[in-house]
Amino acid sequence: MGEARRRAILEKSTELGERLRTRGMTLAVAESCTGGALADVITDVPGSSDYFLGGVVSYSNSAKQRMLGVAPGTLEKHGAVSAQVARQMAEGVRRAFGADLGAGITGIVGPGGGSAEKPVGLVYISVATPEGAEVQRYRWTEDRRGNKLLSVEAALTALLSHQREASGE
Repeated sequence: MGEARRRAILEKSTELGERLRTRGMTLAVAESCTGGALADVITDVPGSSDYFLGGVVSYSNSAKQRMLGVAPGTLEKHGAVSAQVARQMAEGVRRAFGADLGAGITGIVGPGGGSAEKPVGLVYISVATPEGAEVQRYRWTEDRRGNKLLSVEAALTALLSHQREASGE
C-alpha cells in the first residue's frame, strides 16, 4: 500500500466529512479487524468533531455483545465474520451513540485465522441508517496492513455512496 492509496483514503474521508457536515448528520463506527483504523482516518480530518461521535473497537465476541448488542445466537450461528454480525455491529453502534449513520467492519485480515469457508481477506462492511442496513462482502489479497487499509477505504466508499444517494446524485 503506497502513499497514493493513503492520500485517496484521506480524500474520501474529507469528502465524507464535508457531506455529513453539510447535511447536519452524525456518524459512529464499530470496528473489529481494522482495529480503529477507520476512526483514525475519520479523525484525521480537521473539524471531524462536527459529525463524528465516536467508535468502538470490538475485537472480541464478548465486546461485540456487550458494547454493540450483537446477539449471542448470531455469533453462534454465523460466526463473528459474517454479514449478520457486520449488520448488528453497524446498527448497534448507531444506536449506542445516537448517530444518524453507523458503520460496522468485521473480517479476517491475516496472515492467519482463515479457513476454507472463511479465508484470509474476507471482510464484511455494513452501513446502518434509521431506514435499515446494507452489507457488502469483500475478499482482499494483500498482507495484513493492506487488507486493513482496503477495508477502511471500502467503508468510506460505502458511506460516501449512501451520502451521494441521499443527495440524489
